[in-house]
Amino acid sequence: MAGSARGTKKPSETGDAPVGPTGRPYHGFPTPAPLDGHGPARIIALCNQKGGVGKTTTTINLAASLASYGRRVLAVDFDPQGALSAGLGIATHDVPTVYDLLLDTKREPRDVIVSSNVEGLDVLPANIDLSAAEVHLVNEVARETILSRVLRKVAGDYDVILIDCQPSLGLLTVNALTASHGVIIPLECEFFALRGVALLIETIDKVRDRLNPAIELDGVLATMYDPRTLHSREVLERVVEAFGDDVFETVIGRTVKFPDASVSGVPITDFAPEHSAAQAYLRLARELVARGDVA
Repeated sequence: MAGSARGTKKPSETGDAPVGPTGRPYHGFPTPAPLDGHGPARIIALCNQKGGVGKTTTTINLAASLASYGRRVLAVDFDPQGALSAGLGIATHDVPTVYDLLLDTKREPRDVIVSSNVEGLDVLPANIDLSAAEVHLVNEVARETILSRVLRKVAGDYDVILIDCQPSLGLLTVNALTASHGVIIPLECEFFALRGVALLIETIDKVRDRLNPAIELDGVLATMYDPRTLHSREVLERVVEAFGDDVFETVIGRTVKFPDASVSGVPITDFAPEHSAAQAYLRLARELVARGDVA
């Protein structure tokens, strides 16, 4: 599986590497080699109970970046707001969604998955119906593992499955964590974004202890970073102090290009491929492969 190379969190450091915003040597990370085949997928949840920290933006653009390197990617919209689906131009009205798969175990995921305009990137869409899922699932046996059972049916078709979680620690998020091999925590470089991370880590630990012993923290991704402000720099410094090498070297800057790309229904890697934000997500994809988090 793709996660087998996780023994080395970082490539070996070189003395002449420039220092990046995290205070560590800034590596370029090599272009990933092509794969001989596809699957089984490594499943990664993008999770943070605070809203507006860049979960959906990261899921869309990381998925597109991995696809551009020849990986087969499934992006799972697991937020009733359906922002991931909208951000990739996927229609969600009067069509089957992930909600239908949670409630009807006989329905096939392949009948619900749709192709995006990005080659190699498929989407499992969601809409507001998903908000009712927690009520309907509360009396189900093994209700925390329903998404896992859904994704198991298609894991062999993909190299990586990215789950865009809703901003809460409810049953849907627990389902995502139970289904996942790893977790990426997008964290806005703003003081209040730090406050809830301890609770999220505690939730991940509980899921590991009770439901999914294999889950691990793949990394903390600093987002909306503005190097011009002392506040942004101080928050990033505190994040590195708290999480060390679990903080990705790649840092995502703040830019108006992200909402512009969302309105257009395409990833920023297609909307403005030469922009620094697009290059940052391509670099994050390379870093994930270099760290062994993705094949």
